[in-house]
Amino acid sequence: MSNRLFQGVVHQMKDAIDRTIGVIDEKSTVIACSELSRVGDVHDLKMSSIAAGSDAFVKGQYTYKPFGTAQHSEYILFVEGSDAQAARYASLLCVALSNIKHYYDEKYDRGNFIKNIILDNILPGDIYLKARELHFNSEVSRAVILIRIVSKNEVPIFDIIQNLFPNKAKDFVINISENDIALVKETKPNIDSKDLENLARSIVDTLSSEFYIHAIVGIGSTVETLKELAKSFKEAQVALEVGKVFDTEKTIVSYDNLGIARLIYQLPTTLCESFLREVFKRGSIESLDQETLFTIQKFFENNLNVSETSRKLFVHRNTLVYRLEKIKKITGLDLREFDHAIVFKIALMVKKYLKANPIKY
Repeated sequence: MSNRLFQGVVHQMKDAIDRTIGVIDEKSTVIACSELSRVGDVHDLKMSSIAAGSDAFVKGQYTYKPFGTAQHSEYILFVEGSDAQAARYASLLCVALSNIKHYYDEKYDRGNFIKNIILDNILPGDIYLKARELHFNSEVSRAVILIRIVSKNEVPIFDIIQNLFPNKAKDFVINISENDIALVKETKPNIDSKDLENLARSIVDTLSSEFYIHAIVGIGSTVETLKELAKSFKEAQVALEVGKVFDTEKTIVSYDNLGIARLIYQLPTTLCESFLREVFKRGSIESLDQETLFTIQKFFENNLNVSETSRKLFVHRNTLVYRLEKIKKITGLDLREFDHAIVFKIALMVKKYLKANPIKY
């Protein structure tokens, strides 16, 4: 589409500028020219070595001026001649072509359209009007997968992820911030959350094994409509934040599997503090040493089974019972009783949540 845009501008400028003018793409091929017979010609230029926004330069009988939005030039304009006038023409035309391309991308680019949806930058009523204008398929299931880069690296991560999902008609890779990249993935109806987690695992493993990049991934729920993509994106953000608080060792966190952690995350801190005061009115949790807290963790992991927990801890059963009695004496909660164990488990999670003070979306 850019070819036709550029050709239209070049054609209009033909009479005003009495010189041959044109545009070449990343393959150094002429895609628009005031002399139509030259479209398709190849210029002897190494595009990868020319940065976008560089000054005009002369080579042969032409003055060249690169433009674009990427790190390297997307396009280069050329004007016949090597004099100062040719350089001025090149600079002016680059401004015009850059602005036209930017306007076109803003209006018609599907990736930008999806980005505006997930960031809530477009009114719900305008979403379907825009979708029809772009011939966008809005009747498919999609999920937002948010990839957060933890380790700093000079590798172009956005390009890597885009290469992993080359079908730009179905999957959209969107740069959110310096460390966050969103993948809006088209899915099968009623896809299992495990399938999305496996997909996320493949992304994390590829970044780690091939590029030594450490990443964590939050997965939003699958949605059926375009306007719900913003909801799925926020869920992916919440999944990352909740995972940072409650599942610090996990690299893949799905919003659908957050369980009670999601409920705690949504509670006001004043209510959480009140709950802790009520639970530990007999004695503070701070009075429990690390060995005791580790015992509690293992007891929960082994489904409140005294014999199995003592075996995993390599301690005598009576030693474990003594520790549980000690906890009961301090807190008033007997972890061998299911109701008490639930209250204590939730209290530990609430305390962890208050200590982390996570970002709310």
